[in-house]
Amino acid sequence: MSSEIAIRAESLSKAYHIYNKPHERFLQMINWRSRQYFQEFWALRNVSLEVRKGETVGIIGKNGSGKSTLLQIICGTLSQSAGQVQSQGKIAALLELGSGFNPEFTGRENVQMYASILGLSEQQIVQRYDDIVAFADIGEFLGQPVKTYSSGMVVRLAFAVIAHVDADILVIDEALAVGDAFFTQKCMRFLRRFREHGTLLFVSHDASSVVALCDKAIWLDSGKVRLTGEAKEVTSRYLEGLYDETSGNTDSDTKAGPTDEAPASVAETKSILVGYRDQRMDFINTSNLRNDIELFEFNDQAPSFGDEHARIISLDFVELGQKLNWVVGGESVTVRICCVARHALSSPIVGFFVKDRLGQRIFGENTYLTYRESPFSVVAGAEFVASFEFTMPLLPAGDYSIDVAIADGSQEDHRMLHWVYDALVFRAQSSMVCHGLFGVPMKSIQLESGS
Repeated sequence: MSSEIAIRAESLSKAYHIYNKPHERFLQMINWRSRQYFQEFWALRNVSLEVRKGETVGIIGKNGSGKSTLLQIICGTLSQSAGQVQSQGKIAALLELGSGFNPEFTGRENVQMYASILGLSEQQIVQRYDDIVAFADIGEFLGQPVKTYSSGMVVRLAFAVIAHVDADILVIDEALAVGDAFFTQKCMRFLRRFREHGTLLFVSHDASSVVALCDKAIWLDSGKVRLTGEAKEVTSRYLEGLYDETSGNTDSDTKAGPTDEAPASVAETKSILVGYRDQRMDFINTSNLRNDIELFEFNDQAPSFGDEHARIISLDFVELGQKLNWVVGGESVTVRICCVARHALSSPIVGFFVKDRLGQRIFGENTYLTYRESPFSVVAGAEFVASFEFTMPLLPAGDYSIDVAIADGSQEDHRMLHWVYDALVFRAQSSMVCHGLFGVPMKSIQLESGS
């Protein structure tokens, strides 16, 4: 196998034996030459793939399509019925929830055992233990048996271990579907850093996360490879296939897939988040479709970086000067960012990004263009506030977070003073949005008859 290839699978197949009655297993053992008591279920059939070193490959498909079976064979925890698979480098995997953990052991004992299984020596485990514990951030539960953990806590502990074993190949199977927004964002930041030097296999039902994270994608359908190619193309065809199945259309292979474009830049997003009112909101806001958004507290202990010549001290949604703990999609909101300058600033730039659960940037803005011609200077020790008033987009239900930052200089040439990851988390409770990253309030919608 070429030194440039991380994983190669050739004609992989996996069959399971299905028995209608328990005693037929015994009969099969003693009569295996003369009679077959089982039915064969082929979870995989002739699957071939090649993953180059440094690539990030997403694997998508419906439940039962063979995704987890394929990953288990690649990781060596399941044997194939036919075909072969080769890999180069250390593999660390996060497969079934809690796999690799003993539920009777404490979190501390499981860290030591799991890290040992993944190849760390006793000395390396001791050296990295504090970092693993800090990443997991489960507090006093570390001394409790894992069987008492929630599913989110199990994922925290397992991910923390695989993030510190110096793996060459990471295999992640739906793990990020469990857990809170803060931890998911932490995992996504780690995965983006890992992509710079490692190989990643990522399984998800969420097509948007595959597009955001992966270079290539493989679509599995009934144990077979349906399509391989660029992540955007494959996920588009996959979503079209799901639609065709639900609508009874079976000609999906002959049509080009849709391409749902997210806003390409902050500037494009700004142009659609303008301050007009969608007349449908009067109806929507009196129904169960109202896009209620719960706001949580600014986290002044959130991860950050920068030289701290200025610091961000608060981030709030406000109305008439009053801090809000709830807003509604489609309505006018104001984001207020309070900062303090530790040194004199000649041209401060304050901005924010709103991100979804997987770290995709949905929209954002900064103060640069507004003050480009007449910079707003600040003396050392002074506090100052940046305010952004806009129409809150209609968001799909789920968790979101806001990164906030302050720099000094210009858009093209600046010094980063303070960037805070996930400074504030909010949750969209319900929504009329079914597809896309967000819904845009419409100024006017009309139907007209032709002349």
